[in-house]
Amino acid sequence: MIEGIVLAIGAGLMLGLYALPEKFTKDFKFENTWGLFFILTMFLVPIVASITLINDFSNVFAQVPTDILLKMAAASVLWGVGVMMWGKAINHIGLSLGFSLFIGTVILVGSIIPFFVDGIPEGNTFITILIGILVVLFGVIFNAKAGLTREKDEAKTDSAEKKGSMVTGILIAVVGGLLATGFSYANAVGRPSIHEACQAAGNADWVTAVGVMFPIFISGGIVMAIYFAYELSKKKAWGQFKTPHFGKNFILILVMAIFHYAASALFAFAAFKLGEVGNTVGYAIFNTACVATAIVSGIITKEWINASSKAKNFLYLSLACMIGGIIVIAYANSLA
Repeated sequence: MIEGIVLAIGAGLMLGLYALPEKFTKDFKFENTWGLFFILTMFLVPIVASITLINDFSNVFAQVPTDILLKMAAASVLWGVGVMMWGKAINHIGLSLGFSLFIGTVILVGSIIPFFVDGIPEGNTFITILIGILVVLFGVIFNAKAGLTREKDEAKTDSAEKKGSMVTGILIAVVGGLLATGFSYANAVGRPSIHEACQAAGNADWVTAVGVMFPIFISGGIVMAIYFAYELSKKKAWGQFKTPHFGKNFILILVMAIFHYAASALFAFAAFKLGEVGNTVGYAIFNTACVATAIVSGIITKEWINASSKAKNFLYLSLACMIGGIIVIAYANSLA
């Protein structure tokens, strides 16, 4: 159990930090950086990792029932759409509220979805997990409050004018979060069959995590590739790839892609290690650790240096709730 919890937290740490290299890219617009990132993390990295690490790769997936792969693909496409909607929500309501609403929905719904696939555990375990998730959600609410207070402290007229409808933004963020939980469903429904096929081919237990990520990332990546191709054309940003800094930018974005993919694969392995309720417990710990890491990194990089004490207090309270929630969820796993 402890190993699974450590792996889930480690995966969350990686996901919370993967975007840091983006701060050092030059001459790229938003669409260039993230368009290249999604091509690398959704296609290049998983294809290379899967073919390299999975013994008898083609035969493994030939053994997985078609209906399972189709369910994984459909859920992963929804995940891709959800992530894209999150970006749109931020344009309406800002990063702090958009992030909190999106990730709050992901943690709440995504942690419960595996129960519909794996079944509901015995009373005490189920109730304790729900209590832990509730504590985490309080942390997400305080995080949103901290962000909104900070934005109010630092508000500028020109930035306020760029935002759209608050109601529309909230709706997009919540719906996007709901769709993004397709990742949780795809992992829960696909893992048993892929694990069986991997084991039959003589692969180690951890290789199953690589196998599970392959259909999820490829399917979700199709949506993201189409979206960013459209955005690059709309913003006339294709020419921005022609820069003397392309080589350096490519390496930095490749590091981001590897960390992002590895974090997801590590979560899948953590869920396996956590046992009976691993998909729920692992998903909750994984996403909560990611948010907590983002909060801490924001503090370290002095993003909150000009925020008021009120905003900082909400931030610290948010972090405390998230850590407390992880402890409760981890305890729930020991009861399973």
